[in-house]
Amino acid sequence: MSKVLNPKAEYIVRNGVPSAVILPLAEYEGLLEDLHDLAVLARRKDEPLIPLAEVKKRLKRDATLRR
Repeated sequence: MSKVLNPKAEYIVRNGVPSAVILPLAEYEGLLEDLHDLAVLARRKDEPLIPLAEVKKRLKRDATLRR
């Protein structure tokens, strides 16, 4: 499997092998958000699902959804 290097990142290379990376701050923050979202999904994976129609009904009832 070949690794694709990010052109927006700076790589620190030791002995010809990338060993660390410097990312633009916005990209780093985006990765942290993604990681947080995945952690929330993992914690909630066993919770019961709510059908979309029920979600819409609740949102309308709470005046969050206008349509």
